[in-house]
Amino acid sequence: MNQKPVLSHPSQFALLIGLMGAFLILSALMIPFLGSFLMHMPSNQVLKQIGRPENADASRILNTLASLFSFLMPAVILANLISKKPFAQLGFNTSFNVRQLFLLIVITFASMVLSGALGELNEIIPIPAKWFAKAKEMEETNKASMMVMANMKTQFDYVLSLLVLAVAPAIFEEVLFRGGFQQVLIGWTNNKWTGIIITSVFFSAIHFSYFGFLPRVALGMVLGLIFYQSKNIWFNILLHFLNNAMIVTQLYIVSKQGKSINKTMDESMPVWWGAVALFVLVILFNTFKKESKLVLTEKELSIHSSPENILS
Repeated sequence: MNQKPVLSHPSQFALLIGLMGAFLILSALMIPFLGSFLMHMPSNQVLKQIGRPENADASRILNTLASLFSFLMPAVILANLISKKPFAQLGFNTSFNVRQLFLLIVITFASMVLSGALGELNEIIPIPAKWFAKAKEMEETNKASMMVMANMKTQFDYVLSLLVLAVAPAIFEEVLFRGGFQQVLIGWTNNKWTGIIITSVFFSAIHFSYFGFLPRVALGMVLGLIFYQSKNIWFNILLHFLNNAMIVTQLYIVSKQGKSINKTMDESMPVWWGAVALFVLVILFNTFKKESKLVLTEKELSIHSSPENILS
């Protein structure tokens, strides 16, 4: 028997937005003081100095803490308010099979090709010159900030960059957007595609990157469909991690070879590659859906056949 949620879906959405805003403000207030301790300088100098290469370690720590507070905490708090099993509510379960895992890895590569092609399409969409200049300025600022955290001279730096730029975003962002927003929006609209699309647009917009907007929307939709079909947030975290880890690894290899990192980051793929990748993804998702149904059915059967659930 279906029960009404403790909080209505519009209320859940409003609470999630409110918590996210509150923790963003808290993070903004927290960074100067923590940065002052880590960087041994007055708090009013932290934001000016955090972008310098010598402060890369402090930048990594502060960015990770800010993401934890702004992304992870709101979803965890909401899950605790609406469910007696908050982590199960967020999608943390261990039910999967090897075929799902294999398909997920192939989907990761196909989605990266699709994202690269959409990046090329994003570049050629005409916008007013003033908007283009502003978008370019924001892109360079974001890129400079990321390059500080991705400053990798040693293998230890590479591992740290993986933790900050691949592991942490994969966990924090997936818990918020798929475990939190997507489930609320699907419940509110009673339509899976509406919930997935709105979540994907929001997921992309929060990164404040015009030139990466379409690629991130596509990645968000892939992640959204993975979560909707599997009900397992670990798959999302793994796909998100692999996507980011490949970028970090590429930057590390290029930097060790002495090549231009900026040029590498600006590389894109032909648009027609995206059409091929989309076709492949449709086939992969049909297969992934079937595998996920098998896993979820087996899990349901195991629950109902467990001793404590059998009536004597």
